[in-house]
Amino acid sequence: MSAAVLTFSSGELQEKGDGLRFAIPALGPHATGFLVRFQGKPYAYVNRCAHVPVELDWEHGKFFNMTQEWLICATHGAMYAPQTGRCVMGPCQGKGLSPIPVSEQAGVVTVHLDQL
Repeated sequence: MSAAVLTFSSGELQEKGDGLRFAIPALGPHATGFLVRFQGKPYAYVNRCAHVPVELDWEHGKFFNMTQEWLICATHGAMYAPQTGRCVMGPCQGKGLSPIPVSEQAGVVTVHLDQL
């Protein structure tokens, strides 16, 4: 499989649980992305706030707010809709996270870095 396609077992991705982080070499040596499950579907985004270019997670893999309804930036509290990456509250309102195409089939979640 191409290095531009990452695969994870569906069982690794729990509903509203910790996100799975991964490197995105095409965006730079320190660029990361993350994968979360929300309402049964996997979603992947570049791990970079739309307000200030910092990683979102307050602790490794912690992307959801306390109610587990929104993705939250630990730096300034911006909140994003897990299904779209659109900022719904905070200093980035109207902007959004950069999505990464993802698919799930036969117990495997595939992150399509080749489609960035």
